[in-house]
Amino acid sequence: MTDNLPVLADLYDQKQIEQIKKQNDLNIILNSEPRKEWIKTHPFAKCKYIPIEIVEYLLTSIFIDWWVEIRKSEIMANSVVLTIRLHYKNPINGEERYQDGIGAAPLRTNKGAKATDFTEIQDSSVMTGAPAAKSFAIKDAAELLGKLFGKDLNRRDTMSYESLKKKSVDVSGIKPIEE
Repeated sequence: MTDNLPVLADLYDQKQIEQIKKQNDLNIILNSEPRKEWIKTHPFAKCKYIPIEIVEYLLTSIFIDWWVEIRKSEIMANSVVLTIRLHYKNPINGEERYQDGIGAAPLRTNKGAKATDFTEIQDSSVMTGAPAAKSFAIKDAAELLGKLFGKDLNRRDTMSYESLKKKSVDVSGIKPIEE
């Protein structure tokens, strides 16, 4: 029965197999652990995060060509909320791709006022809250690209991506390599 199964060479030509290997290599990079010095702990929320300047550096280093589209901005409860689409070009084939992200930042109120007292909102709250919400949204979208961008930082249970390293393809023989 297994004699009728196609081999990799039957499914893809040499160029496609080389692209599969390159895409797997990119996945290995994207799912590498971030450098320890990049990881910060939020002083109030006590969660781990990677600062926006590192995320933007990584996006530029890996994808070179990326941009942000703001899809929606609104006031929700006492926060500025932004939904963005993070566009980037796959460095292997130039295909445009995207990930959506959402971010929120609270509107600051005057000292002693309740967070929901909209008569006490400080004048600069939206001006400072909107860019912060945008940064959070970019980071949220980038996390979907892989561990390097902080995907698993605050998860108790995570998956190892070590098996990607074993899925290399010998492009000369067009056969999967079992390591």
